[in-house]
Amino acid sequence: MVSHRSPRHGTPRRRAPHPGAFGLGVRATAFSAAAGAVAVLTAAPAGAEPGAEESPAALNARVDRLYTEAAQATEEYNATAERVEELRGQVERAQSAAARDQARVNRMRDDLGTLAAAQYRGGEVAPSLALFLSDEPDEYLARAAALDRISSRQAARLREYRHAVRSLEEQRARAGGKLAELGHRREALRRHRAAVQRKLGAAQRLLNRLPSEERAARERASRGTGRPAAPGAGGPSSRASAAVAAVRRAVGSPYAWGQAGPHAFDCSGLTSWAYAQAGVSLPRTSQGQSRAGRRVPREQALPGDLVVYGPDAGHVGMYVGGGQVVHAPHPGARVRYDPVGMMPVAAVVRP
Repeated sequence: MVSHRSPRHGTPRRRAPHPGAFGLGVRATAFSAAAGAVAVLTAAPAGAEPGAEESPAALNARVDRLYTEAAQATEEYNATAERVEELRGQVERAQSAAARDQARVNRMRDDLGTLAAAQYRGGEVAPSLALFLSDEPDEYLARAAALDRISSRQAARLREYRHAVRSLEEQRARAGGKLAELGHRREALRRHRAAVQRKLGAAQRLLNRLPSEERAARERASRGTGRPAAPGAGGPSSRASAAVAAVRRAVGSPYAWGQAGPHAFDCSGLTSWAYAQAGVSLPRTSQGQSRAGRRVPREQALPGDLVVYGPDAGHVGMYVGGGQVVHAPHPGARVRYDPVGMMPVAAVVRP
């Protein structure tokens, strides 16, 4: 007789590791996890859904981590989108060059055909006509020259035609290579977009599990308590001052990943937009902006300098004086003032 033993009761349920409590009144709710930027996204064990008993502090910490990783994925999306735009322009130029070469080849072929027809009517088998019947134009030119059956003028025209054909083939090859890379980059863009959306969706589901008073506290914190810094001595240039004026006007605008204004921004979108208002072009990503100027010591920061955060340069804001930056923190928050030291500063860059 087979005995059926009941499963033991009282086995403790596995709980998701506690990522650490984050105070809701802290200024940088969105990037508090980036201060220690480590982090595997999933705080819960593999295959386990966090239990309902997870504390609000743990939920808040996991939301912050998701937002940090969503911001990193957003910068990857921005970098890929920037490359896609570059490639699109290169493809268009390569295709235009190929079209010009094709038109040139067509004109030269027509000219040579006209010459061949005239010679044929005169009773001659024209070298140019023989060229079109030959699979190896180089061999034909060598034989024709050896037999003294082609004039120097005709030889020059045939060589020019041969060069034009080769140029056309090269242009087509370049355009084809750019098109292939463009296809790969567009697929990468799709993957980055999906990654951002997954992380934001997961963050929203966690937020929905918070008690209403905790959600209200996060909403208050997301608006920030920073105030405009007192006007300082101005930036290192009139362009920097214009960029500071622009970024101040953006305070209160919503965060939106992949956006660079004028009504919504992500972090690098905000700083690139602000400098664009001053007539300065900056790279689209925080990593690119970290290399877009001269690095200066933090204590020498002037209004208009870019403050880059995190070991991977995953976040950027603009110093506006008075120990404050203006930045676009994370989804659900608005462009706001925060202390310059809200996160570990990786670099201060003067465009």
